[in-house]
Amino acid sequence: MTVGTDTHCPYCALQCGMTVTVSGSASSGPASSGPASVAPREFPTNAGGLCQKGWTSASLLDHPERLTTPLLHGSPVSWDHALDHVARRLTGLRAAYGPDAVAVFGGGGLTNEKAYLLGKFARVALGTSQVDYNGRFCMSSAAAAGNRAFGVDRGLPFPVTDLDQADVVVLAGANVAETMPPLLSHLHGAKQVVIDPRYSATARQAVEAGGLHLRPAPGTDLALALGMLHVAVAEGYLDRSYVDARTTGFEAAWRAAAPWWPERAERVCGVSVAEQREVVRLLATSARRYLLTARGVEQHAHGVDTVSAWINLALALGLPGVPGSGFGTITGQGNGQGGREHGQKADQLPGYRSISDDAAREHVASVWGVPAASLPGPGRSAVELLGALGRPDGPRALLVFGANPVVSAPDSAAVARRLKSLDLLVVADPFPSETARLADVVLPVTQWAEEDGTMTNLEGRVLRRRRALAPPPGVRTDLEVLAGLALRLGPRPDGVPVPADAFPTRPEAAFDELRRASAGGLADYSGISYPRLESGEALHWPCPSPDHPGTPRLFTDRFAHPDGLARLVPVEYAGPAESVDEEYPLWATTGRVLAHYQSGAQTRRVAELVAVAPGSFVEVHPDTARRAGLSDGEAARVVSRRGAALAVVRCAPEARLDTVFLPFHFAAEQAANLVTNPALDPISRMPEFKACAVRLESA
Repeated sequence: MTVGTDTHCPYCALQCGMTVTVSGSASSGPASSGPASVAPREFPTNAGGLCQKGWTSASLLDHPERLTTPLLHGSPVSWDHALDHVARRLTGLRAAYGPDAVAVFGGGGLTNEKAYLLGKFARVALGTSQVDYNGRFCMSSAAAAGNRAFGVDRGLPFPVTDLDQADVVVLAGANVAETMPPLLSHLHGAKQVVIDPRYSATARQAVEAGGLHLRPAPGTDLALALGMLHVAVAEGYLDRSYVDARTTGFEAAWRAAAPWWPERAERVCGVSVAEQREVVRLLATSARRYLLTARGVEQHAHGVDTVSAWINLALALGLPGVPGSGFGTITGQGNGQGGREHGQKADQLPGYRSISDDAAREHVASVWGVPAASLPGPGRSAVELLGALGRPDGPRALLVFGANPVVSAPDSAAVARRLKSLDLLVVADPFPSETARLADVVLPVTQWAEEDGTMTNLEGRVLRRRRALAPPPGVRTDLEVLAGLALRLGPRPDGVPVPADAFPTRPEAAFDELRRASAGGLADYSGISYPRLESGEALHWPCPSPDHPGTPRLFTDRFAHPDGLARLVPVEYAGPAESVDEEYPLWATTGRVLAHYQSGAQTRRVAELVAVAPGSFVEVHPDTARRAGLSDGEAARVVSRRGAALAVVRCAPEARLDTVFLPFHFAAEQAANLVTNPALDPISRMPEFKACAVRLESA
């Protein structure tokens, strides 16, 4: 017989609804044999559609490279042997060097339950402050800017379906046609404005539909946003009644933007004065208007200020919190929203609480059954954590769950060297990722369709991930791994006992504890429960009580600051962290392609997707290629001050003469992050993926 299970796609934060159908017996729960297939189902975010990644996602469930046995130095061992070895090494390193000798690195694709317990495991079982996650690479600048402007960070503070009725949608640094194609179905009725140095698939479809494409030079989005705020104020588009009633800080923000008349902005970013004026006019005069940002304006050494500049423009025009209009940031990873709320960030506790806040520490510690003083303080952010590995004052062991930093981190060759210098590297993964191949211990864990849990999509809606089939024999869940390690580690060296039931293996039990830990926080899940989700309720956080309907639209009455007002933040222009010169005359920017996802650890194992995008390429203007002695289809080296990546030349007449583009999904000598700059935003600690100086050479 066949069994169909309603769940959600394993990839992006749109979390498209899908049904997994498995051939096999359903007499004792999810099917345990037979092939699986997926089909889209009607769900608000995808309206019955899927992209090619979603359509092919079932092929991973019986993939021949699937890990099913723990590996110790490459040799199969039993689970008891593997966990005993890890616990023994961790205990020895903690005793010799202190709790911060052990670090934990998580991922934005982990379920809420796993993200929550991973942060708890680091702070309670290990007592380490050294925990962070790969979401630091993709949403941290937007989160920081949202928190300081609105008092809370939720990617979209309104449902995706609100975009269906939009008159105009501005997409700044977003290529949704390739990163989350079903989102386009919500934009067809709007005039679209795409801001991107590259003539991306999203820019192309916008132009073909009568929209606009603005092409700032890489790293100059902040100048463009300042110039457009100048236009809004100087040309009479400021919504003074909204600004006076719902915001504070306008005068200071305007003083910072006043010197950025549009002609000056044009000289810096290359976007014409006429285009700046037209976009401001569209946003100011349309009835239903939205401004959305994504990685293109965030992944910079001044990404927080850049997002803040776009928020300032949105506030000046009266968009946020107004029915039919709004500002939002497009979350990337599948649980990129939930993953940053529950404590796997270096500076955070569950409920989106600060780990430096005494009241937050007391509340969470009471839920965890440990003294608040036993919780460590903030640790290193992701790039700084990876850079410290194996150094005298850094961690000597690292546990990785749901991430592949050998491919995803900037200056990835340096990251690989740091990982190789560790005394112990443990990786939990369904597949032998590039990071897993360096590990001393590899622990085979479940995939998306083999586990229960919850995810939080880009609009703050909590969703049920349902187990559709049993995992292969020998595979365990991440929750079982954490529980097994905690049991073996026992009491901490500082004498703090770890409660016996601290790490539940049932996802619902973990979620119920998460609810208590999040209660009263910005991201309050306390009113959300598995029974409510199973009944079909659409629950967006905050949801502070079992009878609360959830909050699909934030800010309709007030913002989350104590006075209810949004903050305009004055920002000063700063360009990329490095400059082009005679040796490195071109800007390189990175991004995604339709066929692949994140580091490619999953999608590079799907034959249909590899056939579409088999390897890396460098997109370049034909004249720029010619000056480097290259032509379309040739092998090239893209060389920066940090390293070189191999790619096939793909000539694009629409490309900027000064800019090349590399997808970041590929590994080894094709890894784009061999060249990217690890320069960090001073607030979010996000690295500058979107602008680095390079040259092209023949390979």
